[in-house]
Amino acid sequence: MEMRSFIHYRTLCYIISNIVLLLLCPALLSAQPPQKKYTFSHGSMQIILSKDLDEKELDQFIEQYDVADLALKQMIKLNFTDSINKQGWKIEVNSKNLLIISKALMSADNIGDGSGRLKVTVNTTTKSGNPIPLNNQRYGINNFRKQLPFAIKDSIVIFTLDGKTDVKEVLLAGNFTGWQDGALRMNKTTGGWQLPVKLLPGKYTYKFIVDGNWINDPANAILENDGEGNNNSVFYVTNSIFKLQNFTDARNVFVAGSFANWEDGKLRMYKTAGGWELPVYLDTGTYTYRFLVDRKWMTDPSNNNKLPNEFNDYNSVITIGKPVLFSLTGLPDAKKVYLAGSFNDWRKFELPMAKTANGWEVPYVLGAGNYEYKFYADNKWLDAEGTIVKESAPGSVFVIEPNYAFRFKNSTAEKVFLAGDFNGWSPDAYAMKKEGDEWVMPVHLSAGKHLYKFVVDGKWIIDPGNSLWEENEHGTGNSILWVK
Repeated sequence: MEMRSFIHYRTLCYIISNIVLLLLCPALLSAQPPQKKYTFSHGSMQIILSKDLDEKELDQFIEQYDVADLALKQMIKLNFTDSINKQGWKIEVNSKNLLIISKALMSADNIGDGSGRLKVTVNTTTKSGNPIPLNNQRYGINNFRKQLPFAIKDSIVIFTLDGKTDVKEVLLAGNFTGWQDGALRMNKTTGGWQLPVKLLPGKYTYKFIVDGNWINDPANAILENDGEGNNNSVFYVTNSIFKLQNFTDARNVFVAGSFANWEDGKLRMYKTAGGWELPVYLDTGTYTYRFLVDRKWMTDPSNNNKLPNEFNDYNSVITIGKPVLFSLTGLPDAKKVYLAGSFNDWRKFELPMAKTANGWEVPYVLGAGNYEYKFYADNKWLDAEGTIVKESAPGSVFVIEPNYAFRFKNSTAEKVFLAGDFNGWSPDAYAMKKEGDEWVMPVHLSAGKHLYKFVVDGKWIIDPGNSLWEENEHGTGNSILWVK
């Protein structure tokens, strides 16, 4: 299982030691305006954006750092500042070409004190020695200019750099090599440079080092900013291929699905001799999808796995990984029982359960994460034990592959709940379990920044064990946790 390191803001000195502190000097900023950064400097979070970024780059930055609530597009285009101000950010620079906003980290008195640094060990390989991919998103597709993506056979990716035949040395560096420390020497060919690398399905970032000079892959149209001012090429080792046979006379064919929030004009399929196809990387889970052929929706004619949708029709289904078996004991007289949860947007009509000798059950594939669920039997909602509950009641909680445990020390509290951006800030869904004089809640957290609070006997509080926090729109603050 992939291991991640968790960094409280009180240990930000660990992070800051690995970034260049920004000097907000007007002369420097006008001479070399950084394009897009989300970084930390002098006890503050800082976002730096050039206003000439194209919309695709800006969308990528907003998605990567989960800052949609700041309305950065409206700020850059319309000078709309309400969202930034509401979230407690301060505008440092707002010129014709550059936007810099910052947000102070509270209680940062000891940020330069190295005595309390968190010592972090991060696993970058599996037990078999294969590099771990950056699986921080549900799907990914490749986009190479004027050529096909790197060839893949039996998990071997052939990284290729065309041209550059007059240089002495080309190295391949990426998250799978530890970047420069483990950079791999490429082999010279008649038309350029190549190197086979064994990689698991997933997302990887990389660059070439040509005679000591770092360059992105000129053939790869996908770049991603690492938050420190560096753009890296992105490659996905795919594990699925959407295929639609025939329809060779169609002009435009797309695939849309739950993995891409049903955006209907985003994933264009490639025309082949016999139809259309699109290789994709899909993370572990269950996904519904349909094809859009010249503006006409259709299910996958070659896939018999389907689930009902809200339009009295069906969606095709694809699964990656092993299923979890949901079961409900009893209800022998029930006519219909369904499973519904946060994983399928609480659709009470989508997942019918099969009747067994002891009750009802249905297998469903899920990836690592935190989930809530309930059962819907003959027009009544039931919890995991089969007790009738209100539709508005929180679901039963379960966690797949927990990688962090929140802890709150309090021996007198009667009930403690965990709330944060990872559970929609529900005040009563994630009940913490008392262990001695501590309350504990294991969860799975994705990479990046997370906000959270404890709800102690009905009262919202920040984490007293985490000395740094940020202000919120209510003026009560949120504790912060970073997953690296």
